[in-house]
Amino acid sequence: MMTRKSGFTLIELVVTVALAAIVLTVGVPAFGTFIKNNRLITSTNALVGALNLARSEAIKRNVRVSVCKSSDGAACTGTGNWEQGWLVFVDSDNDATYDNGTETLLRVQDNIKGNVTMAGNANVSTYVSYVSSGRSQLIDGAFQAGTIKICDDRTGNVGRQIVISNTGRMHLDSQISCP
Repeated sequence: MMTRKSGFTLIELVVTVALAAIVLTVGVPAFGTFIKNNRLITSTNALVGALNLARSEAIKRNVRVSVCKSSDGAACTGTGNWEQGWLVFVDSDNDATYDNGTETLLRVQDNIKGNVTMAGNANVSTYVSYVSSGRSQLIDGAFQAGTIKICDDRTGNVGRQIVISNTGRMHLDSQISCP
């Protein structure tokens, strides 16, 4: 009497491996796109959250509150883009630069990972400042409207854009063309 051994045949194994390869070939690129889209959304939301915090604190505290680019988390910088990080602080001397020890620091954001770039146009290239009325305002008193474009290493209509109006309100545009 012969005992029967259970297991897979070579044909069953080859078919299973082939099906797994097909599923992975289709799924892995889509997963990469999913991750990149989530990085853009997360980066956008982090900056929008900082801007909303600055605006609400300016109204609540009845003072100017600014958000500036910061590469080290301790001082504002005029070089680079927003992805290097930023500071949210009470700008008591109205100069849009953080003075350590004399001004209240509200939030620090470290650099953004994942090949994300966040570039502001001329009015919002280095800082965004809100006054007690909730308006965005340059340090010279002019209204501060502008856009911050958020892209990654892809090309096409995959980017996002934060649009800041003269009133200080923001809205988001998606599917912005990236280089």
